[in-house]
Amino acid sequence: MDWKVLLDIVVSLLLIATIGYAVMLNSRLSALRKNRDDLAKTIVNFNEATVRAESSIPKLRKAAEDAGQGLQERVEKAQSLRDDLAFMIERADTMANRLENAVRSARSEVKPPPSATGQSAGQGIASAPTAPISRASGAKAAQQAAIAAAAAASENQDDDRSEAERELLRALQSMR
Repeated sequence: MDWKVLLDIVVSLLLIATIGYAVMLNSRLSALRKNRDDLAKTIVNFNEATVRAESSIPKLRKAAEDAGQGLQERVEKAQSLRDDLAFMIERADTMANRLENAVRSARSEVKPPPSATGQSAGQGIASAPTAPISRASGAKAAQQAAIAAAAAASENQDDDRSEAERELLRALQSMR
């Protein structure tokens, strides 16, 4: 055999290997192009999502600021109401204490003297049913006296009282 034939066979074998490798490379390049198209679509979708997210950020900030301002206004209003209620409770306690003191002083003025309650045994049995009645009427009179005293005191101090205190005094006076 001639060395030219042998060389032609080797070149043919190498060309066959090159053609096989080119076919395989072509299929891989096709897959890469297909994946590149998919990747490009994915990048385009990602860019669109990014643009939408960026455009919604100012809207979210505005909504958060509005909600924060509304909440702050409500908190301030609640604190104001809390302070007003605390003040009213304090004033109501003061008025209740004054009213209680007036009732006590009125009761002490209405109590019968100790010598009237210390009767003989025979008289005590006969007057037993009337004692609770006189105590009840005395308590009622003491209550009315206390209310009248509170009303008189309130008339002198109407300028210093709030509307709620005046309404409370009117309600107490209407109970008489």
